[in-house]
Amino acid sequence: MESLGNMAEAKISNAEKGTWVVHLKGRWKLGQPSPSVQSVAGSLREIQGESVRLLFDCSELVAWDSSLIAFLRKLQEVLESRNLVVDLDGLPQGVRRLLRLATAVPERKQPSKEKIRESLLSRVGDKAFLMWNGARDAMGFLGDLTIATEKLARGKARFRSSDLLLVMQRCGVQALPIVSLISFLVGLILAFVGAVQLRMFGAQIFVAALVGIGMVRVLGAIMTGIIMAGRTGAAFAAELGTMQVNEEIDALRTLGISPMEFLVLPRVLGLSLMMPLLCAYSDLMGVLGGMTVGLLMLDLNVQEYLRVTQESVKLTYFWIGLFHSFVFGVLVAFTGCLQGMRSSRSASGVGEAATSAVVNGIVAIIVATAVITYLCEILGI
Repeated sequence: MESLGNMAEAKISNAEKGTWVVHLKGRWKLGQPSPSVQSVAGSLREIQGESVRLLFDCSELVAWDSSLIAFLRKLQEVLESRNLVVDLDGLPQGVRRLLRLATAVPERKQPSKEKIRESLLSRVGDKAFLMWNGARDAMGFLGDLTIATEKLARGKARFRSSDLLLVMQRCGVQALPIVSLISFLVGLILAFVGAVQLRMFGAQIFVAALVGIGMVRVLGAIMTGIIMAGRTGAAFAAELGTMQVNEEIDALRTLGISPMEFLVLPRVLGLSLMMPLLCAYSDLMGVLGGMTVGLLMLDLNVQEYLRVTQESVKLTYFWIGLFHSFVFGVLVAFTGCLQGMRSSRSASGVGEAATSAVVNGIVAIIVATAVITYLCEILGI
């Protein structure tokens, strides 16, 4: 236990007129009690005047460490703020050296953050410039993809069929579980919503027509497209972005191999070919979801439900849905590959590319749906 004679103390005494002495006593060690700066500064509160000097007496100081330095530095700041003259000659040489070292470099003051307000015109201009650059890159990428497709048609492209088959497997077979679940639930929900209204008029049998037409004509393609945008489009962007980070694409260019033919073309072709098949499968799962509601809620039988579905869904609707899905496949693959090839060479750049691929892919699907629907309206189909 620390004896009272070794406890850290700081006392003030008036040596002579205009001179005050701070007596430092005992052991000033970290982890041991020591006087507070506020209590010592409070004793000096009434001392005023430019001719006042403050000395230190360390004759009874037993030991010290950084706790004494911290105490003296804080006390020095308080006294200097009151314009009192502090004489450090009474302190041990090591303490004086550390205090000089502590005050040798002035405290760094953070520069004030000045908020720069951009005008509305400047912000609109920046956004327009970014959109213009994005559109220009997309058009250039589309041109390169068209040239690569033309070379593939002439049999002169650096293209591996094994890559195409691998992409088709990943885009098609491995996507069946999630497509099954989402499409079945969409058909289920669509039938629920329709049943609430149609049952009021005793026309619940037309739930089969509602679900069949909705899924086959557009909903099956849209749901499949959105699923593939979140699943495959992001994967394309992440794969190509990671290859950018690892400089694998630069290596291909160095070897004289076009990344557009070797990497992008198999992905675009694979997803575009598999999307119509996935769409047809999605249509089937949606009809099964609607049939489940018809059998369990509306007391319909399987033969009656399928008969109404067959009479309502025309073959034209089926082809329109497949056309939707093919367009969506091209858009999703194009967007994913474009963002991956434009990715910056960092982990955050790969993440941003994957996010942009999903967002842009879904926006492209919605816009394409509106355009195709309007064209079908004009053509009367």
